[in-house]
Amino acid sequence: MNKPKIFIACDTTNIKKVKKIINQSQSNKIKIGYKFGLEFMNSKKGRNFISSLINKTIFIDLKLHDTVNTMVSAVKALKDLKINYLTVHISSGLTALKAVKKVSKSIKIVGVTVLTSLNNKDLKLIGYNKSVKNLVANQARLARKANLDAIVCSPYEIDIVRKIFKREIITPGIQLGKRNYDQKRSMEAKKVKSDWLVIGRAITRGNIKKNIRNLARELS
Repeated sequence: MNKPKIFIACDTTNIKKVKKIINQSQSNKIKIGYKFGLEFMNSKKGRNFISSLINKTIFIDLKLHDTVNTMVSAVKALKDLKINYLTVHISSGLTALKAVKKVSKSIKIVGVTVLTSLNNKDLKLIGYNKSVKNLVANQARLARKANLDAIVCSPYEIDIVRKIFKREIITPGIQLGKRNYDQKRSMEAKKVKSDWLVIGRAITRGNIKKNIRNLARELS
């Protein structure tokens, strides 16, 4: 049986806290990677810390969404770092997605669909006529056309995406217990059948080792 795969969201600018998360989250029952977002990557010491990591699965969650040239330049600027996954918004368009994929080389390009903090009402306010599920299905088709390596979607769209997109699916909005923080489309970890789960505060707050053990039990 394959081990569950988890990206731990390191949502802080504090290097000591990140080191503690990494040191205390080692497990022989779960494959663990580490996700670093805008907060960490824009911090004074964040980039240098990423460059120092060895033999870790690193997920850089920048959600690039810009003109083609700007996105391509951003990917090239990250190439000195040994990172494994990088997020881009699928809504940046097919031309940008293809261009980013072309220059990414060993970095896996991950297409972000509708954020888990949004629901149908939010989409309508933004100006979309499609429901979340229909929009995510459309985005999955675009990701397939662009030959992306992975997709980010909420637990509620996994089945839809899986029918369209045959590569890795990464799923945030994961709960341990009932608490879901600021997510609107979240689900308990044991109910989610994805390639990677993204979990942050439910692991990094409190006793990290205990939280990892509890997660391993829940997913076994």
